Amino acid sequence: MALVSVDDVRAARELLREVIAPTPLVHSRVLSELIGGPVYLKCENLQRTGSFKIRGAYVRIARLSDAERARGVVAASAGNHAQGVALAASMLGAKATVFMPEGAPLPKVAATRGYGADVVFPGPTVDDCLVAAQRHAEEHGAVLIHPFDHPDVVAGQGTIGLEILDQLPDVRTVVGAVGGGGLMSGVAVALKGAVEESGGPDIKVVGAQAKRAAAFPASLAAGRPVRVEVQPTMADGISVGRPGDLTYDLVTELLDAVVTVTEESISQALLLCLERAKQVVEPAGAAGVAALLEHSYAVRTPVAVLLSGGNIDPLLLSKVLRHGLAGAGRYLVVRCRLNDRPGALVTLLGELAELGVNVLDVMHERVAARLHVEEAEVLMHLETRGADHCEEVLTRLREKGYTLVQT
Repeated sequence: MALVSVDDVRAARELLREVIAPTPLVHSRVLSELIGGPVYLKCENLQRTGSFKIRGAYVRIARLSDAERARGVVAASAGNHAQGVALAASMLGAKATVFMPEGAPLPKVAATRGYGADVVFPGPTVDDCLVAAQRHAEEHGAVLIHPFDHPDVVAGQGTIGLEILDQLPDVRTVVGAVGGGGLMSGVAVALKGAVEESGGPDIKVVGAQAKRAAAFPASLAAGRPVRVEVQPTMADGISVGRPGDLTYDLVTELLDAVVTVTEESISQALLLCLERAKQVVEPAGAAGVAALLEHSYAVRTPVAVLLSGGNIDPLLLSKVLRHGLAGAGRYLVVRCRLNDRPGALVTLLGELAELGVNVLDVMHERVAARLHVEEAEVLMHLETRGADHCEEVLTRLREKGYTLVQT
């Protein structure tokens, strides 16, 4: 018997029919040109609460008994799952308590509270939150709403797959982010099940994990779910140290590939989404696009890429955009040492002006142990036109005798 079936996904879709609206599927010209075939973006960043999480959370809570809902629900999350549970609980008349890590982005905390949940900060990590949530469930009889490892959650997330089939019947590959595996497990259940019933051509399902938090490749290699030490990643929404037992089985059975993507690819994908597709996404939400940038060989067109979430803190957005611009050669940070005499800085800025560089910021330092008495140093943030232009700038300044340290 299947762990989760396409009929389970269809039943979840009926539950959600009056709750959420299908999200747009929009064509991406720049990605289509990049990989040589049609690419479409499934904009779950435009979903209620800003991510796909409301789908699984609502289905899970809706299927609780009246007595269970009366005892309340509890969740542990850094943001998106928190908001999905909070909104679903408020719609279904259940009290929600959400444990979030200390230092969680303020917009996500405010949104979770705005949907009616009580927010508690038990410690600095999501693991601390999960322990606290489990303890709360035991002490108060509340139902723990797992972010990914439950059949109702998987079925709810899988409704995205049915929407894609409606919107793009000839889709041949679907790519999306993988953290614990609930999203792409559900999507794969829907797609593979529908294809089996119809006898149509196979649809590839490809998951993308941040290289710094990639539990699935290690687990697939070991033949069982294993815990890995996750490193800091901008894609905190998919930073999960161990796959779920249910989702591991589904990923093993149904996904065609799980690839990893670098921080540089994620930041460039986020920049591409913002500049070329006019879509604000969070780093985890851009992981599928990053997979196309790094692993276009793994797909058949037409391709649908899931933008799984758009809840990004504005301060983080500015940092990630600078990271993406730097990776694309359009943002250069350099230290330049020069003689501390009148007109030296003006001369340097003149050289940059001749090269067509836009100087965004300058910090001037005269007194430091690393500097000689007659030296000064400037830290410059420069807007450039690409990698070749960056190299031209650095080469010209070195030819003019400046000592440079690229940062």
